[in-house]
Amino acid sequence: MLGTDVKVGLIVAHRELRSQVQLALRGSPARIVFDQPAIADWGRFLDELDRIRPDVVLVDLGALGASFAEPIRRIRSTLSQPIVIALHTAVEPETILTAIRAGASEYLYPPLEGALEKALIRLVSERARQTQPAREPGKLVGFVSAKGGCGATTIACHVGAELQRQTGDEVLLADLDLDGGVLSFLMKANGQYSVLDAVRNIHRLDASYWKGLVSNGQPRVHVIPAPRLVDPNEPLPTDAFRQVLRFTRTLYDWVIVDLGRGLNPITLAVLPDLDQAFLVATFDVLALHRTRQLAQNLLDFGYGQKRFQLILNRMPRQPDLTQSELEKVLGLEIFAGLPSSFAELYEAYSEGSLLPATSELGRQLARLAAKVAGIPAEKAEKAKSRLGIFF
Repeated sequence: MLGTDVKVGLIVAHRELRSQVQLALRGSPARIVFDQPAIADWGRFLDELDRIRPDVVLVDLGALGASFAEPIRRIRSTLSQPIVIALHTAVEPETILTAIRAGASEYLYPPLEGALEKALIRLVSERARQTQPAREPGKLVGFVSAKGGCGATTIACHVGAELQRQTGDEVLLADLDLDGGVLSFLMKANGQYSVLDAVRNIHRLDASYWKGLVSNGQPRVHVIPAPRLVDPNEPLPTDAFRQVLRFTRTLYDWVIVDLGRGLNPITLAVLPDLDQAFLVATFDVLALHRTRQLAQNLLDFGYGQKRFQLILNRMPRQPDLTQSELEKVLGLEIFAGLPSSFAELYEAYSEGSLLPATSELGRQLARLAAKVAGIPAEKAEKAKSRLGIFF
């Protein structure tokens, strides 16, 4: 018998199919969590799927249109990876094959009474036997540079490595700086595939396929690089980048994302999914001016300024403004400040490694990672009236 905890979603437009589905599920203990004839807004629909997390989605192939394969893949790529049962009005071998290849677990046609409940019982039972206890989705943390050269990539790499060291969790470093990401160089991860391979093959994304894309930067720290070259004529579907990051949350405890500089279309697409977002700026006039512009741009794009917190890199020992004065001027809350340490970084990168934890900047980055993870750290002395190195 079908369990009472099975959540079913319906996307059925055909009147006769809808009638048969309702008849087949009448008296069933399965709970219908949404019922709609079509998908008008894919972004909103995928957000709802991630929130509701149905076990099964019944889809009327006619409601999805002639290119129904891609919608099935998108439904299957959400966090809950629901079972998809394709419904159609007739037996069409080519349609059946296309639906199954796209990720549908079953293809049903009228009459549905009896057949639908049997399929639900079988598929849900099979999944219960195969599925491990569900893990909580990992945290998504993004770093964006106010302008080039602010050090967001350096900070992302060290925070990722420190999160793994301090928590023992599985960590992914994802490079979405398509203008010339160097994250894989800093991590000495020499994989031949990039995040674009995941975007282009969104329909194939599963744990096995993903394992072939990533490389190891350090033990239990995976890296998915930016592409070496992007064809300027290739359309980049920003929603696919969002889907890839959502998928990675099912595999890792922490996903640290280098988003390049500024509010490009990819950054704006993934911003709503980030658990924490940091804008990295240096303490110079141009970077601070750009930071203020970006804070205003967030409002213009419909995001609150609290979507980002600020990390000030290469801080002087005695800045001219207090922390509260800077926050008021820039319009962003300051999360942390880091000292300047060109010599330490140059030496570490020349040796092909990250900063040692014994270095001054290494200690500060370790404390930054602890703050990101919510791990209690020793309280640092703070200047009472002037903004020094603070956390």
